[in-house]
Amino acid sequence: MNYPNIFAIVGATCSGKSALSLELAPLLNAYIFSLDSLCIYREVDIASAKPSNDELAKIKHFAINILSPNEHVSASLFLSLLHESVQYCKKEQKNLLIVGGSSFYLKAIMQGLSPLDTFQGDNIRQTDFMMLKEQPLSEQYKFLANIDSVYAEKISSNDTYRITKALEIFFQTNMSPTQFFIQNPPVPFFLPINIYSLIVPKVILHKNIEIRTHNMMKSGIIKEATRLLETYGSEIQPFKSIGLKECLMFLRGEIGECELEHLIALHTRQLAKRQTTFNRTQFSSMTQICHPFNIQAIAHDMLTKIKTID
Repeated sequence: MNYPNIFAIVGATCSGKSALSLELAPLLNAYIFSLDSLCIYREVDIASAKPSNDELAKIKHFAINILSPNEHVSASLFLSLLHESVQYCKKEQKNLLIVGGSSFYLKAIMQGLSPLDTFQGDNIRQTDFMMLKEQPLSEQYKFLANIDSVYAEKISSNDTYRITKALEIFFQTNMSPTQFFIQNPPVPFFLPINIYSLIVPKVILHKNIEIRTHNMMKSGIIKEATRLLETYGSEIQPFKSIGLKECLMFLRGEIGECELEHLIALHTRQLAKRQTTFNRTQFSSMTQICHPFNIQAIAHDMLTKIKTID
C-alpha cells in the first residue's frame, strides 16, 4: 500500500480554509486533518468555529474533539496524531488534507520538533528534581545557568516551560540540554507536504471576521465560556485563545457585552495579520490561491502533484 499525498491549506483566520477543504476533499480522495489548537478540544465548539456534526459526518476528520479542556495541546501531540492519521490513510488508500490556523505547528512538524518538545521525563531523579522545583523560578534558572550556561543564555529567565524541560533533561539523562540537543537533533517529517496559501483581500477578511464574531455571540459563546469556567476553572489552555479570553474578561466584570464583541473582532483581525505575515515569511515553497477561489482549478493543480509514495 502507498502512503498518502499530503496537502496543507494555510491562511488567516476567517479566510475560508475549512469551507474550501470540505469541497476539495472529495475531489482529492482525501480525509481532513485539523491542525487547530481549539478544534482539538471537546466542549469548545463555538469559540473554535468547529465544523458542524453534519460536516464531520460527511468527510472524515482527524484531530478534532481529542482533548478535554483541561489537557495541554502541543506540537508533539499534533505530530503523533498526524502519524496515526497517515497510517490510517495509507490503509484506506486516501490522501490527506491538512487544514487549520496553527501554521506554527505545521512548520515545526515539517522541520522536525525540538527534542525539548518531544522529551518525556518519565525516569527523572524525582527527589533532586522536586526539591529544585519547589524553589523560585529565578533559582531554577540559576541552577540551569550553572550546568549549561550556553543554553541558559538562549532563553529568558522567565521562560517556565523551557527551564522546566531543560531541568527534566538534566535530571533524567545526566546531560546538559546542549549536549542532549547535539545527540538528538530534530527529525523532519518523513513525507512531503504541499502547501497552499489562501490570499484574501483585507476588506473581505475583516468583513468575514465581523460576521463570524457576531455569529459566535448569537450562538452562545458566553454560555460556552461560562460552562468551561465553572467546570475547569480559568487556567485551562482554551482561555488563552481569542474569543474565550475576552469572554473571561466579561465574566469577571472587566468589560461589557458590546465591548466583548468589539474586542473579539479586534483581536481576531490582529491575529489574522500575524498569521498572514507568518505564512508569507516562514514557508519557502507554497502555492498561492487568490480569492475568489476556483475549486476545480485548485483541485486540478493539486491532482497534478499527486505521486506514488511507497
